Amino acid sequence: MTMDKTFDAKAAEKRIYDDWEKAGAFKAGANASRDDTFTIMLPPPNVTGALHVGHAFNHTLQDIMVRWHRMRGFDTLWQPGQDHAGIATQLQVEKKLMADEGKKRSDLSRDDFLSRVWDWKGQYGTTIVEQMKRLGNSCDWSRNAFTMSGAPNAPAGEEGNFHDAVIKVFVEMHSKGLIYRGKRLTNWDPHFETAISDLEVENIEVAGHMWHFKYKLAGGDTYEYVEKDEDGNVTLRETRDYISIATTRPETMLGDGAVAVHPSDERYAPIVGKMVHLPLCDRLIPIVTDEYPDKDFGSGAVKITGAHDFNDYQVAKRCKLPMYRLMDRKGAMRDDGDSYEACVHRAREIATGVEATEAEIDALNLVPEKYRGMDRFDARKAVIADITDAGLAVMHTVTKKVKDDEGVETEVSEVVPFVENKPVMQPFGDRSKVVIEPMLTDQWFVDAEKIVGPALDAIQTGKTKIIPDSGRKVYNHWLENIEPWCISRQLWWGHQIPVWYDEDGTEYCATSEDEAVKLAGGKTLTRDPDVLDTWFSSGLWPIGTLGWPEWDESTSKYFSTDVLVTGQDILFFWVARMMMMQLAVVDEVPFHTIYLHQLVRDEKGKKMSKTTGNVIDPLEIIDEYGADALRFTNASMAAIGGVLKLSEDSIKGYRNFGTKLWNAARFAEMNQVFEVYDPSVMPSPEATVNKWIIGETAKVRAEVDAAIEAYRFNDAANALYAFVWGKFCDWYVELAKPLLFAEDEAVLAETRQTMGWALDQALIMLHPFMPFITEELWGTVQTDRGLLAVTDWPTYGTDLVDADADREMNWVINLIERIRSSRAEVHVPAGLKIPMVQVELDAAGKTAWANNEALIMKLARVDSLTVGPMPKGAITIPVEGGTFALPLEGVIDIAEEKARLEKTMQKLAKELGGLRGRLKNPKFAASAPAEVVAEAQANLAAREDEEAKLQAALARLAEIG
Repeated sequence: MTMDKTFDAKAAEKRIYDDWEKAGAFKAGANASRDDTFTIMLPPPNVTGALHVGHAFNHTLQDIMVRWHRMRGFDTLWQPGQDHAGIATQLQVEKKLMADEGKKRSDLSRDDFLSRVWDWKGQYGTTIVEQMKRLGNSCDWSRNAFTMSGAPNAPAGEEGNFHDAVIKVFVEMHSKGLIYRGKRLTNWDPHFETAISDLEVENIEVAGHMWHFKYKLAGGDTYEYVEKDEDGNVTLRETRDYISIATTRPETMLGDGAVAVHPSDERYAPIVGKMVHLPLCDRLIPIVTDEYPDKDFGSGAVKITGAHDFNDYQVAKRCKLPMYRLMDRKGAMRDDGDSYEACVHRAREIATGVEATEAEIDALNLVPEKYRGMDRFDARKAVIADITDAGLAVMHTVTKKVKDDEGVETEVSEVVPFVENKPVMQPFGDRSKVVIEPMLTDQWFVDAEKIVGPALDAIQTGKTKIIPDSGRKVYNHWLENIEPWCISRQLWWGHQIPVWYDEDGTEYCATSEDEAVKLAGGKTLTRDPDVLDTWFSSGLWPIGTLGWPEWDESTSKYFSTDVLVTGQDILFFWVARMMMMQLAVVDEVPFHTIYLHQLVRDEKGKKMSKTTGNVIDPLEIIDEYGADALRFTNASMAAIGGVLKLSEDSIKGYRNFGTKLWNAARFAEMNQVFEVYDPSVMPSPEATVNKWIIGETAKVRAEVDAAIEAYRFNDAANALYAFVWGKFCDWYVELAKPLLFAEDEAVLAETRQTMGWALDQALIMLHPFMPFITEELWGTVQTDRGLLAVTDWPTYGTDLVDADADREMNWVINLIERIRSSRAEVHVPAGLKIPMVQVELDAAGKTAWANNEALIMKLARVDSLTVGPMPKGAITIPVEGGTFALPLEGVIDIAEEKARLEKTMQKLAKELGGLRGRLKNPKFAASAPAEVVAEAQANLAAREDEEAKLQAALARLAEIG
């Protein structure tokens, strides 16, 4: 059957993928011929997710390694699965519930709501799996895992023991004192009414305000406030009865526990330890010292609200200050508990040193009656107005210009509250889009400090390696300064905390309610309503997916896994926690190598965002250009530690690369290569060009293997590109044409066999990178030899390189390329045949010329060769062992070419001037992003190289006249 003119990716990719699945090509152990295992755990995408460019990049690198190892005979497992994505999934179901039934989650019982979540998962949960298949992921889908598999009331088809594994680990860690319940500051999402992780917080710069207020000293005390310049000269001296603070969140001052100043701040030394009146609140708070305040920023005095600010929380802990929570779960000012009068009375006692428990302090509602129940932002407005009315706003004089009725402009001064308009970084929930409130809440924590040691040791001893090395430094810094890990969320969808309470609040931690009741002696128990954060369950991904603790040889042999490929942004949130958890549970590292990549950006190095409009949808790219083009583009930009710049132009280029390969195969088909090629026979040619392509194939195989082994995917891709396009499709196809038209049957047969073999090897080596087009061509070259996906990887070495053939053919190619390049530089018409002079040449060069003269003259468009001295104004063509020359006189219009080159030089001079000026500007170097500076430097280098070539060309023309 004659090949189609082009590869129709849209029509072929699904058919090819279905063939792989039907044949079991991706199942663990497929094509295994050795005892070695190779395992990769797919970082589980959210079950709510859709394939984005980050997935496409990440999965491409994993698939390259998986297919490469599978073809090399390793017992290979690429373990897929999805994360139940607590908040994201609950959000989707809540939206659907409201849209379909007009109901909120709270209108249903917990079990009814969870039933709806499972229904949603059954309907939409496989979307991303199908999208991953479109990319070509060769995962063992028969083992597809889910972090909620086997959970109570899970429907048919959701069997598994991941849930049991998670609960078992919680119970065991709790029994060892590694998990506890406590009160700490967390990121609180008022929309979802749950704590969230730092990764789920988006810090966005918004237009903000800084209000300045007076906290009056108790008892009418005063002090001399003195400001000095850098030389110690007094610039301001006045008597004050207050200390000035500045805040961007005035509503939180109602819960202040102190005002802090730096120990070295001389301005406030006379009043350290004194008490101040908290505005709008009938209580006193102390002035304390701490290293946190910056004495050179603002007034240097900082209000400390330990229950609502992460920095204040640390100060409050160091200074042993009470931390009063002001808001409820919805972000409104608290409206619970005793009256304000009763609460403030108790707070005054605590301020004098009276002992109080953490629970009692948290129960005190110190929100004055006026503000109780208000939305936090409404309370902010009210607090500002009331402080201003009370005369406690710091005032300053502003001057503005006004016009009277006749248009005459005059300056008017007035005293107004001091409010700075300034941008502030505000935290938002990445899904809820509401402002996150740091809030003191009861949560479950892993005492991470007790389990972090082995995870640090594993990296320091080299048992697990992080690539690039910068990741190791970040990893160590995080773990050496680790805080307790909050693992609870106030959601319904997730692994419910396996802890029950009796009426006295006593905890019973057990794997089931029956077991908890036994522990409680038959008491009536109530289960903790919280669920585990998904980072806790996904932290067990390596063992949970393999069936632990019920694993057997068929699964446990794949642990520890070999390499984890993931983004550097979740090094702490997921990777480090997997290290800690697996070492704590099974006393083994989860993987031996961690390959971290950066965020995929657009072609200019900018972060992709819908707002900017520079998002690239991988599914649209696959529709337009095919999965292979996207995959090869991903591989080509995967330099270790490099910036990942994805452009549609690059994808188009690699689609053309696939077309080039397809056309080379069509050329082989048209020349009856497939009719006679025998894959079982290694060619042993006599023709130099055939020996040469075998050697080039052997060299690139070694280069590709070494690059993938070292995780240099871009080097492997570039080597394949240079070989397939440059060596095979361009040079070998062209150089082999005379042999394919030879009358000598032996020459014809060996060339067909060699071309078939070289094409086969190209397909094999390209397969991990471009699996669809290579699989299609593999079945075209030979229809009855099985799938390329489970074909053995070649093991031949560079001993196949014939040194003489290698030297001769590369000499020929180098000469032709130099002639072509030189002709193009001075605009010699492409179709014009021109004379060439042999200035000097050694014996090897003469032999190479003699063996390939007709070919060189045809491909380089040379009509004659003479031996003689270097002609005046000729282009010099240096080659190994000699020199040739291309005379220009009489070949081109010298005056016209000079004018063209000079015009180009003038235009180039302007570009160079702009680039040099830009790079010499200190402001550009200091303020421009690193990638922009690097791009400008690269442009300058390229333009300077172009300038040197133009100058050389003009100098040659000047010699002629």
